Amino acid sequence: MKTWEVLPLNKDAAAEIAETYGVPFFLAMLLEIRGIREPEQIRGLLQSEACRFDPFSLLDMDRAAGRIRAAVDGFERIAVYGDYDADGVTATAMLYSYLESSGADVQYYIPDREQEGYGLNRAAIDLLKGRGVKLIVTVDNGISSIPEVSYAKELGVDVVITDHHRPQKELPAAAAVVDPYREGCPSPFKGFSGVGVAFQLIRALEGPEADDGALLENYADLVAVGTVADVVPLVGENRALVQEGLRMLSHTDRIGMQALLERAGMEGKALTSESVAFSVVPRINATGRIGSPARAVSLLITEDADEADHLSREICEDNEFRRQIENEIFEDAVALLERDPACALDRVLVLSGKDWHPGVIGIVASRLVERFGKPCLVLSEDETLAKGSGRSVEGFSLFDAVSSCGSYLIKYGGHPMAAGFTLETANIEPFRREINRYAAEHFRRMPVPQVVLDCKLNPAALSVEMPESLKALEPFGAGNPQPVFGLYRMTLEEIIPVGNGKHLRLMCSRDGRQVRCMKFHMTAEEFPYFPGDVLDLAVTLETNEFRGEVSLSVFIREMRLSGLDQEDLLEGRRLYETYCRGEPLEETERAALLPDRDAFAAVYRYLRARKGWQKGEESLYGHVGTPFGYGRFLLMLDVLAERGLITCRRSGDLLSVSLCPVNHKVDLFASPLLAGIQAPGKGGV
Repeated sequence: MKTWEVLPLNKDAAAEIAETYGVPFFLAMLLEIRGIREPEQIRGLLQSEACRFDPFSLLDMDRAAGRIRAAVDGFERIAVYGDYDADGVTATAMLYSYLESSGADVQYYIPDREQEGYGLNRAAIDLLKGRGVKLIVTVDNGISSIPEVSYAKELGVDVVITDHHRPQKELPAAAAVVDPYREGCPSPFKGFSGVGVAFQLIRALEGPEADDGALLENYADLVAVGTVADVVPLVGENRALVQEGLRMLSHTDRIGMQALLERAGMEGKALTSESVAFSVVPRINATGRIGSPARAVSLLITEDADEADHLSREICEDNEFRRQIENEIFEDAVALLERDPACALDRVLVLSGKDWHPGVIGIVASRLVERFGKPCLVLSEDETLAKGSGRSVEGFSLFDAVSSCGSYLIKYGGHPMAAGFTLETANIEPFRREINRYAAEHFRRMPVPQVVLDCKLNPAALSVEMPESLKALEPFGAGNPQPVFGLYRMTLEEIIPVGNGKHLRLMCSRDGRQVRCMKFHMTAEEFPYFPGDVLDLAVTLETNEFRGEVSLSVFIREMRLSGLDQEDLLEGRRLYETYCRGEPLEETERAALLPDRDAFAAVYRYLRARKGWQKGEESLYGHVGTPFGYGRFLLMLDVLAERGLITCRRSGDLLSVSLCPVNHKVDLFASPLLAGIQAPGKGGV
């Protein structure tokens, strides 16, 4: 369940922006909605230029560049120490390539996710020391590696740290620590990814005579991929770098990237941040989750076409395997919730499985948050230990919640929206209880995901020109999301399976204007509505060119039955789950849940007339048409099932209801489920 918010719009101010800057009104409208109203803001957005940033505004950049130059000039052996995700991989490939082209004696190292974990570790330092390395340069890690840097120093190995993660109070005793989030760092822009900081290091190494155009030509494609992958805000310098990088990526001469784009079906296509995020990034990330992540660096730096072909094929196969095991774990997790409905009522979902692949549990947690609208932690168990990864919703700090359970944990870390941790397998259930106790104490009503609409649109006004005018806002990403629009009160006319039944084409209309919409990754069986239903749609707009003809494409991101009271749904769900957990309710809350005979009769008559139900749960509530409260409705379904009138099975948003044969009157108010609510009388159906 999600809340929907429509951002405010001042049409007069939008008209003034359009006239002043000579931009289409639709674009001006989006600028005004997003608060981009000042001349400097508008010019910065419409005329962004990369490399305006001064790399030496980053604290310690002069020391970092000086130490690395000394190593290059002295032919000391250098190791670029990266990370196994796409940000760390692209940063490693970029800095390695630059140093090699500068004549450095350089190698690279990517730690194994499962065996070594994130960041510097002593075994890796020993290995690099044994290889004759005198200087380690970290990219996308290192800011928290305090004991490891001290250990390297004891061995006579210097470390230069470049990172973008938040530092602790104590910093590593490195030769230089470059991190825009360091206390006292005067950098005017903080939001770099790891590859973004590494690119600024390269600019600093080039010195005041740096040819930024040549550097962008060589490395902007890698910067774009890593920046998009790390979901940092695509504003300011990031926006300019990704803009330039996407342009370069479409005709990159990096043969490994060419091979990867070809296998991803993106060769020769105009690339956007979204297409990169869904095609290139998962494939690079797959090498860190399945097998050796160093292969992705090898792919990005190779100059051998045969090696590029082999590595790209292997990496794409890994990605397919990753998707397969991710889907299996996701289905297993959903099945756990269906078998144990009490667990599904928790404020924070905690799900674990024997030998679930730890490389994909974070992705599974994200999908479960999307499905159930609750913070979710997924754990992979072995005989003694369990590794967990969690994702949250805005407004609920998962890091704070996990931290409150520290007595059960061996180690943990993260930030408000994500966390990772390790604990003994025996402590999983106590941990689940404790994190839900924390949630209950701090949140009477848990935050829920939100759908933010830039504005509502009249379907009669839809045109190809709309998405064309919005291209000035690209690249879209964190801090500058792709515009989402509301098409309200749309009548669903037809549901057409496409793509071998994996996707749907929906024909919708309002006031005589028909709109063809696409809903990806949903089958007809999973679709929660019927033809004739009136829906609100949250959509994105794009253009599609086929045989020289440009048409408008409308993609559905979210949908809901039109006319339902969202506050009623949210509060009703909260009351229902609170009661089912056995938690105390106030008298007014008990009254809001208490059903009467007429309410029971309305629900049962509707189900009997339809001979059951096989669509969305909220949709059934809307179709019954009696405003008796959503919490009361949910409780009535449980009572009807408990008393043997129906059977219910829930799967995500879908509800399957079957009628049971009944030859006698059933006393509904004899239900144990209602025992805790004072019933004014008894009824039967």
